[in-house]
Amino acid sequence: MDGFADAVIDWFETHGRHDLPWQANPSPYRVWVSEIMLQQTRVATVIPYFNRFMQRFPDVNSLAAANIDQVLHLWTGLGYYARARNLHKAARTIVDECSGRFPDTIEELERLSGIGRSTAGAILALAHDRRAPILDGNVKRVLARCFAVDGYPGSSKTQAELWALTEDLTPPDRVAAYTQGMMDLGATLCTRANPDCPQCPLQGRCLARKRGEIERFPGKKPAKTLPVRSVTMLILQDREGRVLLEKRPPHGIWGSLYSLPQFESTDGTPTVAPEIAVAKHELPAGLPALRIKDARPQELAPIRHGFTHFRLDIKPVRYMVTRTTPSVADSDRWLWYSIAEPVEVGLAAPVRKLLAQPATLEQRRSEHLRVDV
Repeated sequence: MDGFADAVIDWFETHGRHDLPWQANPSPYRVWVSEIMLQQTRVATVIPYFNRFMQRFPDVNSLAAANIDQVLHLWTGLGYYARARNLHKAARTIVDECSGRFPDTIEELERLSGIGRSTAGAILALAHDRRAPILDGNVKRVLARCFAVDGYPGSSKTQAELWALTEDLTPPDRVAAYTQGMMDLGATLCTRANPDCPQCPLQGRCLARKRGEIERFPGKKPAKTLPVRSVTMLILQDREGRVLLEKRPPHGIWGSLYSLPQFESTDGTPTVAPEIAVAKHELPAGLPALRIKDARPQELAPIRHGFTHFRLDIKPVRYMVTRTTPSVADSDRWLWYSIAEPVEVGLAAPVRKLLAQPATLEQRRSEHLRVDV
């Protein structure tokens, strides 16, 4: 393993990425936000989200003082929303329990919501240049290939072997350069498909390359057939073009995000036909009183949304409605959302897509003009 870290650092100094926004003033806060955003998300996707987030919440105090809806609004479209909720919760913990001082030990960092061993290590390495090994997806791929580590990296046995390697290989100094170099190697050269081995500083010691087995490492995730669930989502739209949204519970799918009222089933059939449900007001408890202008719904194109553990088939149906009460419930569960003048709330990704469809945006005005109020 002699020379491994030096090879990575020398490569990084010349060929690594030095213009990422979080590399400018790499404070613990900025590194933390970037590392959370980068979990299961590409750098190119993260950069505009990170810049907007920093403009709105430049430090941990401003993030802690924010409303969760504001945080989720800026996260909308980035996915894996538990990351945003944990980020907000951790910021409040830092302010309330640490007087705004960002923790600077692995143990303290791991006590915060959403921060695991690798993220904690990245914060210390990149923000403080302190020796703290990391093991994100890019580093796993580089190590698995270079040392021909068998098995799926997500399995406990393989992960333990990879952690032992990264512990041994992390140098005592120039840790920030080494850490960023390892991540850059995995992101730019040692990629999942078509790795650029001739340009890699580790090619001479890479066992996978020597064996001609680059594609074998890292081991693939065991195949699994994902179940499919089906829901009917109701787009209930008033004469001003506002759509009724429901805030999801803080935990579970789309936690704390706003979504459309829906009927769920396991066999692809709604528990209640939407036109019957709307006509009879057989909707979730607490729904504002509505009058349906036309019992015939407009069916929009169905969409499929993928989650980690299942696929969701969504059948959207749209009704023009009149509100028979001046406001929704006193809680923040229900929201009349203006598509033309949206408020700052987090939207579930399929809802954002549905509300952007021309059938929702362009036809609402003409249809209301045809309907007697």
